[in-house]
Amino acid sequence: MRRVEIRPITMDDVPGFHAALDTVAREQRYLAQVAAPPVDRIEGFVHESVSQDLVQFVAIAEGTVVGWADVLPEWAQALAHTGSLGMGVLPAWRGQGIGARLLQACIHKAWAKGLTRIELAARADNTRAIRLYERLGFQHEGIKRRGMRFDGVYFDTVSMGLLRPEEGTPR
Repeated sequence: MRRVEIRPITMDDVPGFHAALDTVAREQRYLAQVAAPPVDRIEGFVHESVSQDLVQFVAIAEGTVVGWADVLPEWAQALAHTGSLGMGVLPAWRGQGIGARLLQACIHKAWAKGLTRIELAARADNTRAIRLYERLGFQHEGIKRRGMRFDGVYFDTVSMGLLRPEEGTPR
C-alpha cells in the first residue's frame, strides 16, 4: 500500500487541490459541480479556510493531493452548530481507506471546533460513499427526489446526518 498523509490544507496545496477537485467534478457523479471553479476562487476559499482554522484536510501521496474533505460551518445563527461535508478522492486512489481517514479527521476536528451536527447529500447511486458514511455513524434522514441533474438527467440524493455524541454516551 502506498503511503498517504492526511493533514490540514495549506496555501501550498491550492494547485493540487484545484486539480483534484476538477478531476472528480468532471466525472459528473460524486460532486454537485461539473468542473472546479477558477483557481483564484479556490485560492480565496483555501485562504479563508486556513486563516479561520476551518475543518479542511487533504490526502497527500507522492507529493500530490489525491483527496480532500471539509466540513464547512453554516453561516446563519440558528444553523451555526452545523457543518456540511464535502469530499473527494482521485479515481486511482479510491478503495484504499483514504476517504475514511479524511472523514475521521474532519469529524474529530468538527467536534473539537464545537460543531454538533455534520450533514451531507450523496447521489443515491453512490453506494460506496453511502456505505462509508454509514460505517462512520451517519444516519439516513431522507431522499431528495431529483436532487441533482447532469446533462439533463436527474438523480435522487440521500440526505444523511451525524450528531456529536453527548458526553458519556457511545457514538
